[in-house]
Amino acid sequence: MTPATPTIDIDAALMRMAEALKPTLAREPAMIGIHTGGVWIAQKLHAALGLTEPLGTLDISFYRDDFSQVGVNPQVKASNLPMNIDGRHVILVDDVLQTGRTIRAALNEIFDYGRPASVMLAVLIERDGRELPIEAQVVGEHLKLSKHKHVKLVGGPDRLELKIQEAR
Repeated sequence: MTPATPTIDIDAALMRMAEALKPTLAREPAMIGIHTGGVWIAQKLHAALGLTEPLGTLDISFYRDDFSQVGVNPQVKASNLPMNIDGRHVILVDDVLQTGRTIRAALNEIFDYGRPASVMLAVLIERDGRELPIEAQVVGEHLKLSKHKHVKLVGGPDRLELKIQEAR
């Protein structure tokens, strides 16, 4: 018998994340979301925290370490950092942290824009399977799944839903 697919209350997870991020507001952080799911999560957090500076977005397609193997993502989006990040405290937001490779790519891209004072990682879902020493400081929900399961955020910014399916 296969274990039941876990259900996640995304709104409750987002509220926990926003509460955990409130102490950082005194440092006037810049918030950056990673396309696509990370941007959706960042939009929700940005609004919940009442941040007024525009949200930054990253598409890490060209920074991936498997770029030469998988080629260009057919839906590459432009990165947009409408703020100077030199010396700033940055909150980097993604939907799912598993291997750490997406975050490594995002950090490489951020440092191409400037040198932040610090980077705090906030993720909706943290799961096992880390391949790099990357750790989130703010986590909405921890999931234990077999390595054959894949987690994806779908539905768009207004109707967030987690899909857990067998990896291909």
